[in-house]
Amino acid sequence: MWFETFDTEAARRFPEMEILREEPMARHTTFRVGGPARRMARPASAEEAAALLRLAESEGWPVLVVGNGSNLLAADGGVDVLVVHTGKLAGVERAGERSVRAGAGLSLARLAAFAQREGLGGLEFAHGIPGSLGGAVCMNAGAYGGEMGQVTAAVTAWMPGQGVRTLTGEALGFGYRRSAFGDGRAVVLEAELTLEPGDRAEIGARMEELGRRRREKQPLELPSAGSTFKRPQGHYAGALIEACGLKGARVGGAQVSPKHAGFVVNTGGATCADVLALITHIQAVVLERTGVQLEPEVKVVL
Repeated sequence: MWFETFDTEAARRFPEMEILREEPMARHTTFRVGGPARRMARPASAEEAAALLRLAESEGWPVLVVGNGSNLLAADGGVDVLVVHTGKLAGVERAGERSVRAGAGLSLARLAAFAQREGLGGLEFAHGIPGSLGGAVCMNAGAYGGEMGQVTAAVTAWMPGQGVRTLTGEALGFGYRRSAFGDGRAVVLEAELTLEPGDRAEIGARMEELGRRRREKQPLELPSAGSTFKRPQGHYAGALIEACGLKGARVGGAQVSPKHAGFVVNTGGATCADVLALITHIQAVVLERTGVQLEPEVKVVL
């Protein structure tokens, strides 16, 4: 069993690292579903994370990297992997007149708030996205006309077979909801963002306005993964789902939000199986009635 070797090596090499056994993934995903992770490690620094990832690669251990768990759906029966949780990699600092450097585990809300206090604009769109910096870079998260690729100047990541590297410019590979790190193998450790100096009050007002719009239109009161599907070319997923009469449709505790059809929410007691069954049903109905194939944004770990 791989985790027996892990227990021995972790105790020897990382005696101070927080290690959790059979940790429920429901505690670490915004959907609030998911069974136990065989092992969960919470490195305290980028260096410690890189050392752990190098060891996992050499030993062949199965690894899943998790930040805020905002785009993740974990199996009800649990996941037989080493979850590397980046929550402690949450430092942030001013790196220059127009730049900020932050750890992968920092929430986008805290990052945007820091930038606002520093009088730096460009991250207002990110303030309400329920994710961490690492995950947001990996999927090029965006909203209200902004996305991470517009502000990310450099990313330091652990790369399989290469170790820690810093990528800039075109090497970052940003596109719609994708980046050079989105295949799940490279692990973002920190990123440097280039922002625009601005008036603190104006930046704050823009953040508050976008927050008001989110509260009015999105079901923020219930657990979800945010937008369930990627935006299909020439369409809006929520509009297609609503046009197909699926607003309010449910399987078990999972429901298409009556407030915004682009969100599948956990109304209480939903399972991973419920959510997957509802997603599959939505895809089938929308494809049959509109000819559009919806692609989930949510990553499923079974």
